[in-house]
Amino acid sequence: MPHILVDKDLPGIRALLAFSPRTAEPMGVLAEALLRTSNGLAPAERELIATYVSHLNQCFYCDVSHGEIARCYLKGDGELVDEVRKGPDAAAIPEKLKTLLNIAGKVQKGGKYVTAEDVSAAKEAGATDADIHDTVLIAAAFCMFNRYVDGLAANTPADLASYEKRAAQVAEHGYGNHIYTTPQPV
Repeated sequence: MPHILVDKDLPGIRALLAFSPRTAEPMGVLAEALLRTSNGLAPAERELIATYVSHLNQCFYCDVSHGEIARCYLKGDGELVDEVRKGPDAAAIPEKLKTLLNIAGKVQKGGKYVTAEDVSAAKEAGATDADIHDTVLIAAAFCMFNRYVDGLAANTPADLASYEKRAAQVAEHGYGNHIYTTPQPV
């Protein structure tokens, strides 16, 4: 049960965004800027970073939500998403993404855990400064989003099918205020 009075028909962060439209707008703009650009990292890679950090933070709602969005971008490859959750080193992903997920995992613990060696390894694997920047910012933002959802005990649906439907909607239309104003797909 949520710690504050929110719309019980809206799951997860959606109810919190509806509760506070003043903060919802910039959060939606941030999510859109971080996750929906193809400049540098692909949207699937960006969603995998969000999923991995949410998984490390044990934020079920964000982990499942962003894992499903990543799966949409990966044309249904949920096994790859699960591999990343278990540990990027063993996942069937490019070395560059492995090194970026390593950096994201360090940011999840605290920004000062990221070392010059981590950044050097990412660059050696082909990551650009923009890729590293975006990885750190996505990881940091998802620590905030995860703590927002769990800190207010947002409603977290147990029906995994509902996440798949919403993920397709986000993959097609993006983030923004429609997230909490558009009815849940059925």
